[in-house]
Amino acid sequence: MRIETERLLLRPHAIEDFDALRAMIRDPEVMRYITSSLPSDEDIWNRLLRYIGHWTAFGFGIFAVIERETGRCIGGAGFADFRRGLGDAFAASPEGAWVFVRDAHGRGIALEATQAMHTWFDAQPFGGRSVCIIDPDNAPSRRLAARLGYVETGPAVYGDSTTLMFERVRPE
Repeated sequence: MRIETERLLLRPHAIEDFDALRAMIRDPEVMRYITSSLPSDEDIWNRLLRYIGHWTAFGFGIFAVIERETGRCIGGAGFADFRRGLGDAFAASPEGAWVFVRDAHGRGIALEATQAMHTWFDAQPFGGRSVCIIDPDNAPSRRLAARLGYVETGPAVYGDSTTLMFERVRPE
């Protein structure tokens, strides 16, 4: 599975993405709305294996986002079943997720990648409804979700923090 846009290639993660994934999710600025503790190498390895395994188990997953001009992995965006325990309505649909390296911020990369992943998702037999969670203070991600068609469905407690839940239904 590969998706190409003007500037990006989206493809399933591979073992070779470990170093890029580690650099991205160890950046406190990148992770400030996602987690307060930076993961160990073991945690990052398990995350990478979870990303890879989603494609086999579900037919969807988190894409590695590759900058076509440089070949550099600059983020991840896609869909997952994270089993967050946020209720049956939330768990009934794949969860959209996205994260990008700091120097991708403010360049339209997130919009380009997430629009492409949603276009792909909407064309799949399992497409139709997706959900996501976003930290209430993460204004850029909330704006992006709105542009993608996500609508806030309410707050939830995940871990020790309040988060906002959103849903998106495939456009007609």
